[in-house]
Amino acid sequence: MASTLAYLLLGSNLGDRAARLAQARHDLAATAGCLVAASDLYQTAAWGLEDQPAFLNQVLAIETELDAPSLLAACLAAEQQQGRERQVRWAARTLDVDILLFGNAVIHTTTLTVPHPALPARRFALTPLAEVAPQVVHPQLHRTIAQLLAACPDMLAVARVAS
Repeated sequence: MASTLAYLLLGSNLGDRAARLAQARHDLAATAGCLVAASDLYQTAAWGLEDQPAFLNQVLAIETELDAPSLLAACLAAEQQQGRERQVRWAARTLDVDILLFGNAVIHTTTLTVPHPALPARRFALTPLAEVAPQVVHPQLHRTIAQLLAACPDMLAVARVAS
């Protein structure tokens, strides 16, 4: 199978968030493919359920030979290794890993939708994605990530974290 460049969004708002993201980078590089790029870390207030700690987010570009369902399984395994519990939608979490883009694929199954359907409306995802892939074109909207970020209606502050 040919390799695919996939973009993943990591997020954490429980415990040592930076360490959790570092562990996720390591785990995903070991199971999903070759880590091509990683954005800086960005801090964002919680989205959805707002009464919870701020998130750290990061985007990874991974060159993978996995198909999309297998990549999703690797993402879920990374979450589970960090004790992710899914009880309340948008609740605080140790680790969240979303597939934002999988090459130019458009996928709609009961367990996976790619491109991530909320990507154009979430500044906390677009900002780190624009850092590593500003000229990548959204396969459905036919606009670059930089264009989507410039037009993003989400006003939630996203702040780069000093490393």
